[in-house]
Amino acid sequence: MNVFYNNSGVGDVLMVQLVPDTPDEIKADTTGDITLIRDAASDEVSGFNLFRASEYMNVEGNGKIEADEAFLERLKEAFSKNGAEFSFEVDLSPKFVVAYVISKEKHPNADKLSICKVDVGAETLQIVCGAPNVDEGQHVVVAKPGAVMPSGMVIKDAELRGVPSSGMICSAKELALPDAPQEKGILVLEGEHTPGEPFRF
Repeated sequence: MNVFYNNSGVGDVLMVQLVPDTPDEIKADTTGDITLIRDAASDEVSGFNLFRASEYMNVEGNGKIEADEAFLERLKEAFSKNGAEFSFEVDLSPKFVVAYVISKEKHPNADKLSICKVDVGAETLQIVCGAPNVDEGQHVVVAKPGAVMPSGMVIKDAELRGVPSSGMICSAKELALPDAPQEKGILVLEGEHTPGEPFRF
């Protein structure tokens, strides 16, 4: 679940994205202050908008909003007040996590790409990475599928030169960290870390 709010630019509307990919064709169902956005082909809900959001909750910030269990409860109350039905089985797990690079091997079809196996706590992901400084044994930051980068780009499962890739090993620049180096290369974390722990920035 990715949540966005921009009162000055868009108005008092909470925009919630439930799937990384926007459907080719959508249809909208509105009940009170809630508009459900559905995939026209499958009828599955891909997101929704909550209008007059500040009347249902105190929304702080501008841009991407962090969603937690308390936020989810306020959303459920808003749906209930509007008589809108929706099953709130959503993924609130962190999308930016510390990961451990288990292995690195050369990409068979690209000289400057590596295929990395990374431990993100609950699972091991395969990520194709183009950074020259990535190596096994490192603790790094991974943006998992569904993550929204500071640039606005949504991370999705992909295939790079014929090899599946799930997520992105991030550089400090891509994370928009202060004083990020301009040269290419991923952010390598120093000290003790646990794979799967959220990365806050």
